Amino acid sequence: MSSAFEVRGGNRLQGEIVPQGAKNEALQIISAVMLTPEKVTISNIPDIVDVNLLIELLGDAGVRINRVSRDVCEFQADNIDLDYLQGPEFKKKSGRLRGSVMIAGPLLARFGKAFIPKPGGDKIGRRRLDTHIIGFERLGAKFIYDSDDNFFRLETNGLKGTYMLLDEPSVTGTANILMAAVMAEGTTTIYNAACEPYLQQLCRMLTRMGAKIQGIGSNMLIIEGVKYLGGCEHTMLPDMIEIGSFIGLAAMTQSEITIKNAGVEHLGIIPEKFRQLGINLEIRGNDIYIPSQETYEIQTFLDGSILTVSDHPWPGFTPDLLSIVLVVATQAKGSVMIHQKMFESRLFFVDKLIDMGAQIVLCDPHRAVVIGLGRQHALRGITMSSPDIRAGVSLLIAALSAEGKSTIQNIDQIDRGYQYIDERLRKLGADIRRV
Repeated sequence: MSSAFEVRGGNRLQGEIVPQGAKNEALQIISAVMLTPEKVTISNIPDIVDVNLLIELLGDAGVRINRVSRDVCEFQADNIDLDYLQGPEFKKKSGRLRGSVMIAGPLLARFGKAFIPKPGGDKIGRRRLDTHIIGFERLGAKFIYDSDDNFFRLETNGLKGTYMLLDEPSVTGTANILMAAVMAEGTTTIYNAACEPYLQQLCRMLTRMGAKIQGIGSNMLIIEGVKYLGGCEHTMLPDMIEIGSFIGLAAMTQSEITIKNAGVEHLGIIPEKFRQLGINLEIRGNDIYIPSQETYEIQTFLDGSILTVSDHPWPGFTPDLLSIVLVVATQAKGSVMIHQKMFESRLFFVDKLIDMGAQIVLCDPHRAVVIGLGRQHALRGITMSSPDIRAGVSLLIAALSAEGKSTIQNIDQIDRGYQYIDERLRKLGADIRRV
């Protein structure tokens, strides 16, 4: 029986909250420790299911792990058990975790072989591995798909640098190919590369390990292969999705919240998008202060037409925050069109919001129009279930602003991406408990 959150909404929250380390950065950075036999120390690790599973998986594969504290960990991959990585136990475990695909690049680079399970994880539409596999093939890896056990096997007798144009700027795809290319022979050019802050972080870490990478932060990475990478220390960025979630939460619950150490310079367009919804926020050094606001009004475009918020690869607006924007818009004044281009079924949680009294027209799997209630009517608490990580937190925000009691089931999905979220919100005055 998985646990649930019981939430009594309507409280105004107040105080400071510190965002966790970035989940999407963690999965790449922690995989990169496989590139060297030397010690790598990583700080600001989020204490969440997906990340802990990956660390456990590396430990099973022979990486020596010393968890100095919940957010600092030392890794040393000087004795990898390649047999374990093709055995039944790894297949079972890695199938539960999307992030396990990220160790393929480092393994190919260092040992010339890798094993990838068919992806599991979220219910947000297909997430293809094509970009990863085609990239590895371009570098000279051969791949065999075993349909009996849903497993990809990759092997090479030496990766060679090449030019490639990715069919989509996949973050995990770019990271995986990059980690394979840093030790390939010759020069690799990856064009249409993802350029998210998390990927820039990975590039900086690899550079500290001795990799030669040009074009960091752009969509063209040029990598000159090296023979050996050494150890390093790395601190992860705060999680921008959590930061966006807290901005939305403050507005919805009319709360005064300060988000501490928000890594403001790495947030891109995110603060601006929340300002377009009429939310006041002040950047104070590296903190974001959101004052308590009675109402917030969605801006229109200059010609008066309805605002559209859509996702786009970085430096555009991240798809992970569209669910949050959608929820926050339900209590704004004005209307907004949410256009989710990158995933098919991310909007399938709006029926729960409609049950709570929100006015939303779901046009198709990609578009929803939200007609803001302008606080004329509060949402009402209901029992609901969370389909994916980001929708889960969006529903949690809705519940915290609603009248009465809400029960959110299937919160394992929330725990996969947000650490101790109930404890941290209780410290701000939220009425939330785990049952």
